[in-house]
Amino acid sequence: MRDQAEKLREIIDDIKSYSKQSASMTAAPASEARVITITSGKGGVGKTNFTVNLAIKLSQKGKRVIIIDADLGLANVDVIMGKMSKYNLSDVIKNDKDIVEILEEGPCGVRFVSGGSGVQDLVKLNKMQLVDLLMKLGKLDYEADIILVDTGAGLSDNVLSFIHASKEVILVTTPEPTSITDAYALIKTISNKDPYKNIKIVVNRVESDMEAHNILDKLNTVSERFIGIKLNSLGFIMNDNCVPKSVKSQQPFVLNYTKCEATKNITDIAEILLEAKGAEMSGTSGFKMFINKLTNIFS
Repeated sequence: MRDQAEKLREIIDDIKSYSKQSASMTAAPASEARVITITSGKGGVGKTNFTVNLAIKLSQKGKRVIIIDADLGLANVDVIMGKMSKYNLSDVIKNDKDIVEILEEGPCGVRFVSGGSGVQDLVKLNKMQLVDLLMKLGKLDYEADIILVDTGAGLSDNVLSFIHASKEVILVTTPEPTSITDAYALIKTISNKDPYKNIKIVVNRVESDMEAHNILDKLNTVSERFIGIKLNSLGFIMNDNCVPKSVKSQQPFVLNYTKCEATKNITDIAEILLEAKGAEMSGTSGFKMFINKLTNIFS
């Protein structure tokens, strides 16, 4: 059986050719979306919960935000939002739905695309089907200011493909030694292909400011010394009882507990991200470029 890389190689030339032909025919959006991939070295660190609550905070600050649920194994953005997804990427692939049609409405105007089996169906497409899908996904540049791509955890090819295609990456870890070790392993793997990747670190479930800063400093020091990559400390989230309570009730904690420490931490992180916009948006970006890079990962 041919693997995913082999099959994708066969269609790269078709996609490039089609993209060139379509570029002159499609009007550019007023501004390109800022694409941020959110990932982790291991599961269970609160990555998806972080993604959903960050999206809500960014939306509250006036940004149009879309979440792409790209976790192949445990797609659960809709679960955390307490929403039942009517469509997923499979409907774009198999039922000729437009990408805008399958956007689900979440809290505070945040919209999301449920991955479901649709992400796995990508490798089953013929050449023209994949080209058509990529062009449809490119429409999200018109729909969002910020697109958060929530990947799976670990070092799988699927996770690394989304990371390498994205200009910005947020890596979520926790104080657990295994989580830190796996985060470092992911950083090292990323740097082997792209030593200049913009990696931001968030430490979740810390007991104090000091614990968070110690972990961030140590991770950055080791990364600089041994693999020559400088990390960006984005912030931390306190180990707050409001978080598991909100998960159980399927309500984002930034809405359920507006005054809790975790909500304050997410607010700070959202503000830091928005303040950095000028530097992050320099050069080519946007969701169309993200898609083009994604399809070229295996070329």
